[in-house]
Amino acid sequence: MRERRLIIAIDGPAGSGKSTTARLLAKRLGYTYLDTGAFYRALTLKVLESGVSPDDGANVLQLAESIQIELQPRADKNRVLLDGRDVTQAIREPRVTNAISPISENSRVRAIMVDKQRAIGRNGGVVMEGRDIGTVVFPEADLKIFMQASLDERARRRQDELATMGIARDIETLRQEIARRDQKDSNRKIAPLMQAADAVLLDTTSMTIEQQVEFILEALEKKLKTR
Repeated sequence: MRERRLIIAIDGPAGSGKSTTARLLAKRLGYTYLDTGAFYRALTLKVLESGVSPDDGANVLQLAESIQIELQPRADKNRVLLDGRDVTQAIREPRVTNAISPISENSRVRAIMVDKQRAIGRNGGVVMEGRDIGTVVFPEADLKIFMQASLDERARRRQDELATMGIARDIETLRQEIARRDQKDSNRKIAPLMQAADAVLLDTTSMTIEQQVEFILEALEKKLKTR
């Protein structure tokens, strides 16, 4: 009988290293990598381009119901298509990051996005990362990891990420933006950012990406041995 393919959930705040680690982990396992934050970012981009206020819940919901979001796996990252258009880089722009919170806090919007995410991952063979994977999207995941890092380190990583896109940002401004995002994500009423009770904590502040991947592989091996 073919071995069952697993669901691995990786949660954590911005800049904790989720995306790169989850992508490399999926490659090591031969699994599909899914960045659930891309769904909310793509919708936020659509909202901004449509001239709709992120706080206008009714119109945001209407857009969420009508848009098509597709993630196409690539060696380096998922290619994100919004209504057939490649927005992989556009959804990472600061204007999207700074407008996403009220959209991700909309309970009816989240319900739509969670349904899309579950449809992709329900058959297993997936490494899924976000902020509520282990608590809401797949609370029955085979392994849950909660990643964290110091605020200073996360700001530095964000600055480096933006630099590769040709965007220069002051690190203290980024630090303040990330801290505000943390506060909003952790205190929202719907699907707040939090560590699942059975998640393994991984502090990545002083770790390389390879060390992070090895840590998770070891945690997975231990988890499977206890079954």
